Amino acid sequence: MAHINLLPWRAERRKQREREFFMQLGAAAAAAVLCVLLWAWWMGLRIDNQNERNAYLQTEIKQLDEKIAKIKDLEKVRDRLLARKQIIEQLQANRSQMVHLFDELVKTIPASARLTGLKQSGDSMSLDGVAQSNASVAEYMRNIESSPWMGHADLRKTENLHKDQRMPYTFGLNVSLSRPKDDAQAGEVMNAPGSTKAPATTTADKSAAKPSTGGAKP
Repeated sequence: MAHINLLPWRAERRKQREREFFMQLGAAAAAAVLCVLLWAWWMGLRIDNQNERNAYLQTEIKQLDEKIAKIKDLEKVRDRLLARKQIIEQLQANRSQMVHLFDELVKTIPASARLTGLKQSGDSMSLDGVAQSNASVAEYMRNIESSPWMGHADLRKTENLHKDQRMPYTFGLNVSLSRPKDDAQAGEVMNAPGSTKAPATTTADKSAAKPSTGGAKP
């Protein structure tokens, strides 16, 4: 005898497929949510790690800034000490210059001239005085240029004021200053680090140029 199924099997099968579809859809949604949560957790870990690295770098940068500030302060102190050292070395090198200059001024000026004023500015000196004639001024300039402690002399002015019958001429000279080579080398040795030698006495310090007596008389 034949069996006939009168139940709505097609409807039941459709419902079964719908249930399977929704179950698969729910599983996919759950898997997607889980992936999103895992991704968010992983990104949160990376962000926290990067924040820690940034905080560490900020701390190191702050420490480096403090060290740089200290280095700048030390450089300023070093520059001040170097400037002071240079001034002391310059004073040591030129400590005997004024003594020699005054000595040379006395030795080079002729008897027919007299100084009324002098002014030193760095490596130059301005001299003012009176003389019997222009020849006396020319003789004084020659004596200056032959001095080891003075160099070229430029005549700034010369006038005959007729106020003094004995020395009526007034003159002004601009003189460049120099140092003997032996004395300069001794100064360099004296300023060298670790050197304790005193500058040697040169023959230029002991000898003096005698004023020329060949000047013309007024």
